Amino acid sequence: MKLWGGGFTKKTHELVDEYNASISFDIALATYDVQGSIAHVNMLAHCGILTEEESSVIKHGLTQILEKIKNKDISFSLEDEDIHMGIEKELHRLIGETAGKLHTGRSRNDQVALDTHLYLRAKVYDIVEYLRGFMSALLTLAEAHQQVLMPGYTHLQRAEPVRFSHHMLAYFFMFQRDFSRLVESFHRLNVSPLGAGALAGSGFAVDRWHVAKALHFEKIYENSLDAVSDRDFVIEFLSHASLIMMHLSRLSEEMILWCSQEFSFVQLDDAFSTGSSMMPQKKNPDIAELARGKTARVYGSLFTLLTLLKGLPLAYNKDMQEDKEALFDTVNTVLNTLKVYTPMLASMKVREENMKQAAENDYSNATQLANYLVSLGIPFRKAHELTGMLVLEAIQQKKWLHTLPIEIYQNVEPRITEDLYKQLTVEAVVESHRAEGGTSMSSLTLQLAQAKEILKTMDAWLDEKKIMKAQE
Repeated sequence: MKLWGGGFTKKTHELVDEYNASISFDIALATYDVQGSIAHVNMLAHCGILTEEESSVIKHGLTQILEKIKNKDISFSLEDEDIHMGIEKELHRLIGETAGKLHTGRSRNDQVALDTHLYLRAKVYDIVEYLRGFMSALLTLAEAHQQVLMPGYTHLQRAEPVRFSHHMLAYFFMFQRDFSRLVESFHRLNVSPLGAGALAGSGFAVDRWHVAKALHFEKIYENSLDAVSDRDFVIEFLSHASLIMMHLSRLSEEMILWCSQEFSFVQLDDAFSTGSSMMPQKKNPDIAELARGKTARVYGSLFTLLTLLKGLPLAYNKDMQEDKEALFDTVNTVLNTLKVYTPMLASMKVREENMKQAAENDYSNATQLANYLVSLGIPFRKAHELTGMLVLEAIQQKKWLHTLPIEIYQNVEPRITEDLYKQLTVEAVVESHRAEGGTSMSSLTLQLAQAKEILKTMDAWLDEKKIMKAQE
């Protein structure tokens, strides 16, 4: 008989069991369910709702179950319906009728909400930890290649030359914003719903703060209806995860381009590449392609939850069971992508000469030429027009701006001297961008220092939250 089946005269149909059950996927909540139950039992004893002896017996049984879960020495069946019922049935098997007192003062509604908060809190910690490692790999690349110059692009057309380090740091600061979003929203995630009951609150004199403090929550939900209905924290996480994957996808797109023979800017290590079953010469950037593709799955999870909840009345509805697979899949996707991407970046070879040659053999020093004309007193709009004419002349003569004869420049503007050629070198162009945030060495040095401070901030946050992670 189902643990809730006292008022029913028939067994549920096997098709209903199959359709209704979530045990196949919410087993991911198992350790968190036991942790929440132990805190709940301690609170019940603290409030005098259970005796110390009853509490001790139940906790001993729960501890046994927790060890079995960690050792993968336990199995659940479809008839268990969900992880909460599966664990309670196992507890009945271990300690007998006393197990029936575990559920005193709570509902599966506030129980599953608690489990989800505990699960996601732990996974956000994991994601920040792996994000920190990934950002460290970006910083290492930036530090190791400070003198490497490459074309910068707008519209995927050569624009102005930049340092490869500057390009890598652009991604570093993108992911820093992802870290900031996770940390800022952590306060809304780290809230305890236990004690809200099914919707109206508990019918027992429970101490909600006792559980919250034991589980290191910052606060409790102020309203019991909200506590069991809220999945904002899941949607907010999925939004943040979508941004993380979007940033990884943008980097992936560039990696895929840079690995191609047309660019040949980087070479991925063989350990992070695959081949073709038919074409022996192929070396495919499958990891980057998969990261780009898996981004769509994470977006799908976000829209699943937004659509799922948009028409739900208060409080709990069975529809909300559908949040789990989307959440679990997103967590695994983000974690696995960060895990594999970090060593892929660390082992990647940067083809410095190819990058520099590409930066030199183009017209991306045209802006520098326009700025030079401005330094002679020519208004920028006029300088822009003259530079465009000179670029056209260089193209027609099949020359670069830095190889165009001085006579042609002086025909356009007599005040131009041969010192122009020094300013048109790719090194000079890059170094001219000295404003804070630019690609000059002085600006790059500041950005590298800022990046190191950000990693320290991430370390401090991880250290501060370590006690929550230790509960696992």
